[in-house]
Amino acid sequence: MRALLIVIALFFSTSAQAERIKDMGQFEGLRANQLTGYGVVVGLAGTGDDSLDYATQGVKGAISRFGVNLPAGINPALKNAAAVMITAELPPFAKPGQRLDVTVSALGKAKSLRGGTLVMAPLYGADGQIYAMAQGNLVVGGLGVDAADGSKLSVNIPSAGRIGSGATVERSVDTGFAQSPHLTFNLAQQDISNAGLVADAINRQLGGNVAQAVDGASIRINAPTGGETRIRMMGIIENIEIKKAQPPARVIVNARTGTVVINGAVRVGPAAVSHGKLTVKVDENPTVVQPAPFSRGQTALEPSSDIAIQENTNPAYLWDKGASLSDIVKAINKLNVSPGDLVAILEALSQAGALSAELVVI
Repeated sequence: MRALLIVIALFFSTSAQAERIKDMGQFEGLRANQLTGYGVVVGLAGTGDDSLDYATQGVKGAISRFGVNLPAGINPALKNAAAVMITAELPPFAKPGQRLDVTVSALGKAKSLRGGTLVMAPLYGADGQIYAMAQGNLVVGGLGVDAADGSKLSVNIPSAGRIGSGATVERSVDTGFAQSPHLTFNLAQQDISNAGLVADAINRQLGGNVAQAVDGASIRINAPTGGETRIRMMGIIENIEIKKAQPPARVIVNARTGTVVINGAVRVGPAAVSHGKLTVKVDENPTVVQPAPFSRGQTALEPSSDIAIQENTNPAYLWDKGASLSDIVKAINKLNVSPGDLVAILEALSQAGALSAELVVI
């Protein structure tokens, strides 16, 4: 069966569509912060960690908050509890009292967290400070079933779940953008041309020379201090529309999936491409040989092989100088090649100097 060839063509017209600056990157400092924590999920229907040491310690720590201390050497059976890691994302400008969604994942041998409840657990930032407290009932999209004969059925991942609005922010993060000497806008994809275009668009909108392109990824903007003034200024800047510069010519090949992405800046010089395919087919048709009557011979199989060779040839396809993306796609469709053969053709064109693009294989 021939491999499926997927060619995704990204067309860029000569008059590119305008794009908002806010869709091209973000202001420096206005980023989310990752939070992590360790906790215990209880209320499981016999699918917990059993006698896992760190789950036992977690349960002992949880119940000790209420003045319940187990005697030394006694460990509770934990089939209804599980040790978990908790992760969340603290957005910029988050204030105490706001709610966050959290993801809860089993640490040990817990088979499923379905029906469990997370006991109150702190969430820490990279600086070791507590920024939120998490607690609540889990929503688990997976399902796992074990039968008495050892057979198992699992749908999705039952050992992880989410708690919507399951954490409360306890501490805010100071971004410092209101007192910094200037604002910096960082492009998501560095491009020297786009950095200059963004700076020019900001200067036209705000007047003067308030924006300077520092490098291919950052634009420094002079701004007065004060939170309200800068927020309004940032809102104006984010909604400015510009026409992005055409990206570098690239052909991206995913060797694992056979996906080929060709952007609209790719051009092909004069070249002729011919692609052929050789198919060898071997059929085995063994024949049963019976011995003569009343003889001492034995029934045997006599091998019989048929070998057929077929070579499919395609006429050469000529690309004119400066062939566009649409011409390339039409030629690929006419050649009717597999993903592996297409990669070989593109590499050969690159080696021949006819492909005016960077060939990236991932």
